[in-house]
Amino acid sequence: MELKRTAFKAYDIRGKYPSEVNEELAYRIGRVFVDIFNSKRVVVGNDIRLSGPKIKAALIRGLTEMGCDVVDIGECGTEMIYFATYFLQLDGGIMITASHNPKDYNGMKLVRQGARPISSDTGLKRIEEKVINGELGRLALRHGLVSQKNIMNEYVEHILGYVDKKVLKPLTVVVNAGNGAAGPVLDVMEKFLPFKFIKIYNEPDGNFPNGVPNPLLPENRAATAQAVRENKADIGVAWDGDFDRCFIFDEKGSMIEGYYIVGFLAKAFLEKTPGAKIIYDPRLIWNTIEIVKEAGGIPVMCKSGHAFIKEKMRRENAVYGGEMSAHNYFREFTFCDSGMITWLLVAELLSKADRPLSALLAERMQRYPISGEINSTVKDAEAVMRKIEELYGRTGKVDKTDGLSVAYDNWRFNLRISNTEPVIRLNVESRGDKKLLEVKTNELLNIIRA
Repeated sequence: MELKRTAFKAYDIRGKYPSEVNEELAYRIGRVFVDIFNSKRVVVGNDIRLSGPKIKAALIRGLTEMGCDVVDIGECGTEMIYFATYFLQLDGGIMITASHNPKDYNGMKLVRQGARPISSDTGLKRIEEKVINGELGRLALRHGLVSQKNIMNEYVEHILGYVDKKVLKPLTVVVNAGNGAAGPVLDVMEKFLPFKFIKIYNEPDGNFPNGVPNPLLPENRAATAQAVRENKADIGVAWDGDFDRCFIFDEKGSMIEGYYIVGFLAKAFLEKTPGAKIIYDPRLIWNTIEIVKEAGGIPVMCKSGHAFIKEKMRRENAVYGGEMSAHNYFREFTFCDSGMITWLLVAELLSKADRPLSALLAERMQRYPISGEINSTVKDAEAVMRKIEELYGRTGKVDKTDGLSVAYDNWRFNLRISNTEPVIRLNVESRGDKKLLEVKTNELLNIIRA
């Protein structure tokens, strides 16, 4: 089967099955992974996609033929691979997932020892070249062994350690696993929490009978929002397919932009760790910077993307990092992202508060209103970027940490070409001026889509 480079992205492997991601690709990745990193023991797992077991079997064959022992933790979420890699002290981990993509996609996320991410800057390009060119390394005389291990109890125990269970109130919580991998974890966690869970789409199902598990899609928010209102819940939580991201809904059923959750959690971490560094991405920044500085912390900007954020957090020894895309990273979780730790921390903050969730965030949302991320499909993304820089770069302050950011006194925007999709992404924010926000957003979109 012909192999294509299109599945290799900036910080993971992802594409349609079987045209871009298939068993041959998985087998070769297993071989090359061991050849490059000299791995002796590697953990593997897969999310609920129907092609996952076939891809995993081929990957394991590639790993073991190189003499690498494999720990198979079965159906799981991405963060469980991070957990297993670090806490079982393995040489690496490979998660078979396409996260929030449609059901005919699959892919892989790769980490080294210590759950360090493998991105285009740290080995993924080398893997790509060797895989495509068939440079698979020398087969071992002794094949590696495969063992199955259930890490659910150890993982859940660790995750629950991020909150003080004594302060948790009996909140009513709507949980929407989206028929992804989060459901079994929620079933176990429920036994140890005082919350009343209202479960929707909790059963794992790779056919995605209720739509692809991507709560960022407006049509996928309605079920969670409706369940929150009907059950008079205190909070709603929805996850993507591999549950490394969660999306929070307030008691009114409104989904809270991930940007505001970053500031919310940053403040909480700085109360426990005064003077710590907080990592944020360049798409939306003013709310986070203000909160972190007021709380005595040090805000540090980093290019968006999980591999880049994790490496930056390690270099800075940051206690917490957050992206507006709802990826949240924690130092004590080996600097990795977790959709389970995130919602537990929000629930803990809500339990301590004397106001509903909407009231806790309303002031920040009014102070820094945002456009939300707006995607546009364009013929020539690079040409659009050049045109926007030419028009706005002369009068605003330009930053190119990630794409193009231009800031003025009362508003700013970030424009970037997607790493994973053929689109250009726009984010706009203002200092408390919703009308200005609307005008400038429309102004930019008219130019981008012209």
